[in-house]
Amino acid sequence: MAKAIHMMIRVLDEERSRDFYANAFGLECADRYAFDGFTLVYLRNAENDFEVELTINHGRTDPYAHGDGYGHLAVCVDDLDTEHRRFTTLGYSPNPIKEFMRDGALMARFFFVQDPDGYKIEVLQRHGRYR
Repeated sequence: MAKAIHMMIRVLDEERSRDFYANAFGLECADRYAFDGFTLVYLRNAENDFEVELTINHGRTDPYAHGDGYGHLAVCVDDLDTEHRRFTTLGYSPNPIKEFMRDGALMARFFFVQDPDGYKIEVLQRHGRYR
């Protein structure tokens, strides 16, 4: 069974976005990861584990337009390989499984699939912060 774990949006100003989500929904920073070129900030509250992932692309000065910023729904599963095969059998044409490393360790194993309207959904192996 899949479990929804986060949604991602690209934002121009990290502090402004963090303030808004804290004030509007009580979402606080659970984790923050700076990479070369971008930063990921995971927001959540005590109510549940579902998070809003803010992506801040370093050096971006123009605001994002609707349809210009990339976003996705993410779910995690117990057995990514089995789910990938199942999606393939169902004719959903999932993208290949990828691995995302951080500081020499596996941060995430995942693939993307699109729904009938073209919305991207990230399917992650349950691991580490992705539970």
